[in-house]
Amino acid sequence: MNNFIAVCPLWLVRLFPFIRWMHLVNRDSLKIDATAGLVGAVVVLPQGVAFATIAGMPPEYGLYAGMIPAVIAALYGSSRHLVSGPTTAASLVLFSSLSAFAEPGSAHYVSLALTLTFMVGAIELLMGLAKMGVLINYISHSVVIGFTAGAAILIAANQIKHFFGLAIPRGAHFYETIVYLGTHFFESNPYILTIGIATLICGIVVKKFWRKFPYMLAALLAGTFISLIIELIFGHEVTGVPTVGALPSTLPPLSAPDFSLETIKTLAPAALAATLFALTEAVSIARSVAIKAGQHIDGNQEFIGQGLSNLAGSFFSGYVATGSFNRTGVNYEAGAKTPLAAVFAGLMLIIIVLMVAPLAAYLPNAAMAGILFLVAYGIIDFHHIHKILKTSKSETIVLVTTFLATLFLELEFAIFLGVMLSLAMYLRKTSTPRVLTRAPDARLPKRKFNTDPALPECPQLKIARIDGSLFFGAVNHVRECLRRFEEKNPDQKHLLLVAIGVNFIDVAGAEFLAQEAEERRKRGGGMYMYGVKEGVCEPFRKGGYIQSIGEENLYHSKSQAIAEIYQKLDHNVCATCTKRIFLECQKEQQYQVKTEH
Repeated sequence: MNNFIAVCPLWLVRLFPFIRWMHLVNRDSLKIDATAGLVGAVVVLPQGVAFATIAGMPPEYGLYAGMIPAVIAALYGSSRHLVSGPTTAASLVLFSSLSAFAEPGSAHYVSLALTLTFMVGAIELLMGLAKMGVLINYISHSVVIGFTAGAAILIAANQIKHFFGLAIPRGAHFYETIVYLGTHFFESNPYILTIGIATLICGIVVKKFWRKFPYMLAALLAGTFISLIIELIFGHEVTGVPTVGALPSTLPPLSAPDFSLETIKTLAPAALAATLFALTEAVSIARSVAIKAGQHIDGNQEFIGQGLSNLAGSFFSGYVATGSFNRTGVNYEAGAKTPLAAVFAGLMLIIIVLMVAPLAAYLPNAAMAGILFLVAYGIIDFHHIHKILKTSKSETIVLVTTFLATLFLELEFAIFLGVMLSLAMYLRKTSTPRVLTRAPDARLPKRKFNTDPALPECPQLKIARIDGSLFFGAVNHVRECLRRFEEKNPDQKHLLLVAIGVNFIDVAGAEFLAQEAEERRKRGGGMYMYGVKEGVCEPFRKGGYIQSIGEENLYHSKSQAIAEIYQKLDHNVCATCTKRIFLECQKEQQYQVKTEH
């Protein structure tokens, strides 16, 4: 298979990206992926119905959104663990976007949802083909870790009512759920709580002592078995244990979006908003799992996979699908090896709906809640959280802010806030490059430059190194640093900038350097640079700034720069200087001694 990939035409790999990972498929991986797919298909049963209800869609559409879209996204995406389908947040976005145009659950509403799904898929696909996957680079590691931890707690919080058997008001926020649990704990249904605890304990024990057995499937079976025994002993009238309930056993019917210009125009703003959110959610989830699995994510390919999945979903009665935290977490924790696990999950969901859906009437919601508690705990990256808290204050701020925003704000706003804060931190760092004083160190070979503040400096020449890009955001900081140097040593009219650490200079940076050169020239000094990289000089030449700086003032080596600048210094000052900073100073001193003798 590896040889086949090596000789396979590039256009064929791009057309069928799953060729890249097919060599990973073997008998053992198929067995593991099939098991993970089965667990994922079972988990989505109650979720699909609940999400469809949140979205204002008929219940079966939540199941349809987890079938064909999941298969297409797995085959054409880049993540080995991401599972696409209906999600809470995407369902809320859909409802808030469409409820103003049609009655939720009506035929017109469903038609608008299908059209919106098609438009979202088209925009996602175009963004992927346009190589806009670079947007993934703006979602920092700390944002992903914080968002994942917050979402894990939300997942668990959303299951509290099912785990404890409490009548928590629908749509309650995270903090409202916690407060309700604290004030109504003793109203918990003991039978439901027993089922949830039994499921939780079984999952923990199997995971710890029988790693080869799928602990989530074992926990589901244990929870269902305990539920049946409790129902048999006490009766449903006493226990009141709710179950998933019988589901419609039909294939996803073919559907057609409304391509009328008026409908497209009406839904355009909503489609753009839903697209940005869906991609952010999918890529965030893919990256969070990829970090734990040590996998690389191709943002462009992920965009394409999500786009094709929604395009296909719009023709198979599915509404907007994106990466699912719950199902992806289940998939990863179940040990999935390849994207075939997500393919199996979508296909097995079809089989389950056709043949086993009525049996879902025996699956207690409390058992599902216990499973999702385990999933939520498993996707919190405690290791990296500890590392970030220990090593970086700025990254800690980003992580904590994203985490808290995930808990108390809408999910899309939490992600955007984290990304914006990361960018702000990045811009803060890049706009304050280090400007260090340098001086020759006689203790080092060839008197290399050093930043030791105890080293003597030339009274006429200031040597400073800039570490960072010199762009419009950094110009003011560099200017202030040079002014402080000048105030401290006003006789240092000459300035040598070490530009080895400068990788980029924009027009504002070039203009600043030109102004600095002009000002120092008027005061009888000059500005010089050495170690300027060839590509960095382009703004100097194209903008004509090189004339102000002077081509002759750009040096390739330190020795050449010092030798030529030394000739421009005031030698009357040099004659009275006892520091002898440069080798040229020592030569001058030796020459003077010989002349005197």
